Amino acid sequence: VIHDVHLEPAHIIRKRSVDQPLRIYLHYDKSVSLLPSRKYRDLLQKDILPKAVRYWQDTLRVRATRVPIRLRRKCQSGKVGYENQTLFCRGECDKKTICGDITIPEEHLETCFCVDCDESSKGRRGPGVSNADFILYVATLSSERCRHGNTVAYAAYCQQERALDRPVAGYFSICPYFLSTSPQQTKQLLSTIKHEILHALGFTAGLYAFYRDQDGNPLTTREGYDNKPIYNRTLDLYQPSEKVVRRIERPNWLLQSGQENRSVWMIVTPKVVEEVRRHFNCSTLEGAELEDQLMNGKTLADGLIDGTAFTHWEKRVFENEAMTGTYTQNPVISRITLALMEDTGWYRVNYDNAKEYEWGKDLGCDFVKTNCYEWIKNKSERKESIHPFCNQVKWGQLHTDCTNNRHSVAVCNLVQHKSPLPEKYQHFSELEGVSSDDVKRFGGSVDLADHCPYLQELLWKSGDSSIRGSRCTEEHNNLDVKHNYFLEKYGNTSRCFNHDGMWHLQHCGKTVQTQHMGSGCYEFECDPEEGLSIIVQSKRHRCYKEGQKVSIFYDSTQLRHQGSIICPACNEICQELSIPCPDETEPPEIKVDTSNSLPPYPCHGTFLRVTDIFHVCYISTQVLLTQILIAKLSPTDILFNIF
Repeated sequence: VIHDVHLEPAHIIRKRSVDQPLRIYLHYDKSVSLLPSRKYRDLLQKDILPKAVRYWQDTLRVRATRVPIRLRRKCQSGKVGYENQTLFCRGECDKKTICGDITIPEEHLETCFCVDCDESSKGRRGPGVSNADFILYVATLSSERCRHGNTVAYAAYCQQERALDRPVAGYFSICPYFLSTSPQQTKQLLSTIKHEILHALGFTAGLYAFYRDQDGNPLTTREGYDNKPIYNRTLDLYQPSEKVVRRIERPNWLLQSGQENRSVWMIVTPKVVEEVRRHFNCSTLEGAELEDQLMNGKTLADGLIDGTAFTHWEKRVFENEAMTGTYTQNPVISRITLALMEDTGWYRVNYDNAKEYEWGKDLGCDFVKTNCYEWIKNKSERKESIHPFCNQVKWGQLHTDCTNNRHSVAVCNLVQHKSPLPEKYQHFSELEGVSSDDVKRFGGSVDLADHCPYLQELLWKSGDSSIRGSRCTEEHNNLDVKHNYFLEKYGNTSRCFNHDGMWHLQHCGKTVQTQHMGSGCYEFECDPEEGLSIIVQSKRHRCYKEGQKVSIFYDSTQLRHQGSIICPACNEICQELSIPCPDETEPPEIKVDTSNSLPPYPCHGTFLRVTDIFHVCYISTQVLLTQILIAKLSPTDILFNIF
């Protein structure tokens, strides 16, 4: 990282209002033009990256940069000196200056300030980049970092300006093997790029010590001839003060063997504290907990950090917040992350661009200050729901459920590991159907979440190909008719509803087994007089009360579908739309006409017979009995590695 990029005098910049919408200048490395497919170049340059950049430009405001940005040249020896707090090279200037893996163009560079150097090594002063507050260098390099785990992309800042230490240049590289035009991976890639850009703009451990208050004063004491914070050589970063990051002790951290002392690291800046206390409904919460796990399995307690620990939110506490260290499902940039950007002292933020964030909301201090073992234990003893965690063991047929907001079909990611987990990640003393010897091997599949098990969205696959996701509100997740066993419908007006046991599919009188059961996505309507109705392929089924079972009986050309959907409480669905619900009543009695026998089982051809005996929905569907999709959990080990 190169410091002290001179733009304008500090006293001028400090007086300037923070009212300029952030202007990000994109410079593409030649590796982007070398991508083998035009569709990938267009995806990156015309679609995904502009969307991500536009989001941050609409969200962040800065003190305007009113001169061209000219970046500093690298010193060849790495040795620097200061005169009147102005940095210069001792010896020659390097012929090439890089930002991450990307060579900075000569026209973006200032002439080199050096002593004991040849005049020719100083280089010319380039025109710089005008009408910009930040330069982002973009590449698609198959680097060594891409071969580390399942890395999707990596990014960082590379140069900071002198007056207020704000980063003014950074880089971002996508591992080219991950580029895909499939809706599922495109969605993940957009979230990844937003995530990585934010690291370059300020959310990274190397910048914590440079954060400032709203008047531009450093939150960490400056010392020495270079006017920089103290450098911690063990952690290999400038040491932030306790006004920014603080170590908090949890003396009564409960394990199965008893209590122990647990240390957590937290961002404790003012607006972050305000937001986390409001979100979790915990007035004594000290701050926002940072990730403590390293990629090698060690933790911050070992005195080390890496690209995941210390520079992301703790996954156990924040789950699908976009700035956690691994992508699992439906990433959300919350008010908490935007508050951190405001607390850097460099930005004002538009909180209207924060998304609704539900994980842990209003669950209180007992949730956010303890581990999931204690939460699950206490809730179970009181016969209460252990939400947001779960304890359904996957045996045999996959059993799906609904997320708490009913926006997605999901599955409990509780899995059996090859060996017993460390005690700090053992969250159950007993599990239904699991022996006492084996229970120590069961935990959530997400390492960074401390193996806490929770409901997680699915990615449906056929072989290695992604077919669709399980989010009900996304229309591209609709099944083709031959695989729509449960008569589902995905779209903006759909939610997840639980099934009452197994659905029965029959062909020529023989039962056909599906590979999963438990829930599905269906359209719905809310009405202040009739309440909630579930719509199955255009037919309305009114829910008179919570727990009512809506029966479905339908014949397609090859299958007979029989099953039922369980009605949730009306408020659980309609409150989101601010539509009041009527009082619950008993559903009217359904009289079954037994005078007519059922039609023969469908076997082939175009025959379709509809019956309304059991609130039947009508749809023509054809299922190839030999082609049944297998559901696989989406990968939970994709790390956002920031170097």
